[in-house]
Amino acid sequence: MRRDHVGSQDRVIRLRDGRLLGFADFGDPAGFVVVNAHGGLAGRLDVAAASPVARDAGIRLVSPDRPGIGLSDPLPGRTPLDWARDVEELADHLEVDRMSAMGWSMGGQYAAALGFASPPRLNRVAIVAGALPLTEDGVFDRLPTMDRVFTRLSQRAAPVARVVFQAMGVTARSAPTVFTRVSARGLGRADAEVVLSEPASNFAAMTGEALRGGRGMVEDYRAWMRPWGFRPEDLAVPVDVWYGDDDELVPSAWPRELARRIPGARLRTRPGGHFMAHRYYREIFESLSAPV
Repeated sequence: MRRDHVGSQDRVIRLRDGRLLGFADFGDPAGFVVVNAHGGLAGRLDVAAASPVARDAGIRLVSPDRPGIGLSDPLPGRTPLDWARDVEELADHLEVDRMSAMGWSMGGQYAAALGFASPPRLNRVAIVAGALPLTEDGVFDRLPTMDRVFTRLSQRAAPVARVVFQAMGVTARSAPTVFTRVSARGLGRADAEVVLSEPASNFAAMTGEALRGGRGMVEDYRAWMRPWGFRPEDLAVPVDVWYGDDDELVPSAWPRELARRIPGARLRTRPGGHFMAHRYYREIFESLSAPV
């Protein structure tokens, strides 16, 4: 895997099984650690815009690429709990004893997996615009059309899906402004405002880096259709479920159902869309670093 696209915030470690795990290190290097589980069609750079906020809030924001995406080597057949084990190794490498986790969109199930797998180490978990387990009846059918298409394509025609993802990545890297504007048109008003209010290079860099090669994103869409390995009811760490009341990608019933099913979870609804975290990073970080 080529590494010529590594930025100043990027790091790579070798896991015990020989795979490389890439991650970005944002915010305050001496701050309280929050591990980010990136969204779909994204990678470690999806929280790059939060770095100044994290620094001011005393947060070290560690954002790993999932296997096969960005700087991380693939792991065919992976599950959310496999990612949790990778993060536990990363935490050992960084000598982190206590941390929190946040996951946006597709990353919500991965943040939940870390909370399930490492309760002694986890302070809190934030699930932001996350989904219910897609293996449950009726959940997949309520996904946005694009996600349903990418999922079925990844399952049934992986080579075609890989080409589609590669083409999206090339466009994002070669024409970032055009890519960002076209992508914003497919979002709701609240999300388009967020995407267009930041430099076009931010959104395009996140997508372009995540879609290098395409294979990792194919596996990401295949993986989120696999069982989590636990139920929302099995979580025993404090969890906040965040949701933007103008979110046009996640049905409003899902965050309420997650908050109901996770013991002791708090539902935190705010004005905003699927990208609502960009408006509330400071509040999310303060919640994740608060003593239990």
